[in-house]
Amino acid sequence: MADKDFTVLDLLNLDLKGHNSLDLTCVCGRRGLSRVITIPDLNRPGLALSGFFDSFAYQRVQEFGRGEVAYINKLIQEDKSECIKEIFTYHIPCCVFTHGLPVPPVFRDIAEEAGCAVLSTTLESTEFSTRILRVFSNIFAPKKTMHGVLVEVFGVGIILIGDSGVGKSETALELIERGHRLVADDIVELRCVNGNTVLGQGANKMISHHMEIRGLGIINIEQLYGVGAIREQKEVQLVVKLEEWDTNKVYDRLGTKQNTMELLGVKVPLLEIPVKPGRNVPIIVETAAMNERLKSMGYHSAREFNQNVLKWIESGEAQTAYYGSDDSY
Repeated sequence: MADKDFTVLDLLNLDLKGHNSLDLTCVCGRRGLSRVITIPDLNRPGLALSGFFDSFAYQRVQEFGRGEVAYINKLIQEDKSECIKEIFTYHIPCCVFTHGLPVPPVFRDIAEEAGCAVLSTTLESTEFSTRILRVFSNIFAPKKTMHGVLVEVFGVGIILIGDSGVGKSETALELIERGHRLVADDIVELRCVNGNTVLGQGANKMISHHMEIRGLGIINIEQLYGVGAIREQKEVQLVVKLEEWDTNKVYDRLGTKQNTMELLGVKVPLLEIPVKPGRNVPIIVETAAMNERLKSMGYHSAREFNQNVLKWIESGEAQTAYYGSDDSY
C-alpha cells in the first residue's frame, strides 16, 4: 500500500513526463476527486453495462474504451440507461475514457449526480493500461528506508552500509571521482516492484544528491561533478557492508559461498568488506561490481577456480608437483 491514501486527485496531479505520461484531464464529477484508490488495478465494465454485476470489481479504476463507449451510446439511444445508473450505485474510484472519446451527456449527468469523477485521456486503451499499471506498481509498492549510500558502479546498483564513521560516504566520494554515480546518501528509500526488484532512491529528493563528509561538511555532488555524476533511482543489485577489521573474525577468502540480505522479501547478494588503513576500498567495490556483472552473465570466478583445482588434484599432477618425479614410495 501507499504511505498515505492515494486519491483520484493525486492521480491527476502526478508529474509524469514522456512515455510515462497518462495525459489525464477531469471531464466531470469533480466532487469525486477526493475518492481513494485502494486497489492498483483496472476493470473494463463491459459485463456491468450489460446488467451482469456478479463479481463486479467496482473497487478498481473503471476503463472505458471504444467498445464500452459504443455500447453506452447504444443504451442511451434505446433509452436503457438503468445499467449505467446501477454502476454508479457502487462506490467506484473513478472512470477513465480512453482514445479521447467524448463522454455522452447522459453519462456525465449520472456521474455528476453520483459524485464520481470521470477522466479522459488521449491514449489508446492498451497503452493507457500499461502506463497506469506501471504507475500503480510504483505507488503501491512495499517501502522501507535504510541508512546507507546508494551508488551505481559499472551499471550495478550497490548500497554501502555499515556503522557510522566506517567510511561509507568517503568510499562513495572516491567512486564518484572515478566516474561512477551517486543515487542517494545517508537515507535511502527502497521499494519492491513486481515482487522481485528492489529500487532505491533518496528519501528526500531535495537533498538526496548532497553528501556529508566529516571535516568538510555538506557538499552538492551535482554542482561539483555535474549531472552525469548523479542518478534519480537504481535497482539494488548488491549490498556491501563495510566494517572495522576484526582480527578474530574469519573472512571469506575464496568467494564460493554467496551471502544474501533480505530487502522487502527479496534476497540481494551481500559482501562483507573489512576496512583498515592501507586497504583501497573503492577499487574493491569496483571489482565487486564487475564480478557481480560476470555472475549475472553466468560466469562465477570462484566456482571455476574451485573446479579447476579439483580437476588438477584428480589428474595426479598435484602429487607429482608435491613429491617430485624422483621420490619413491
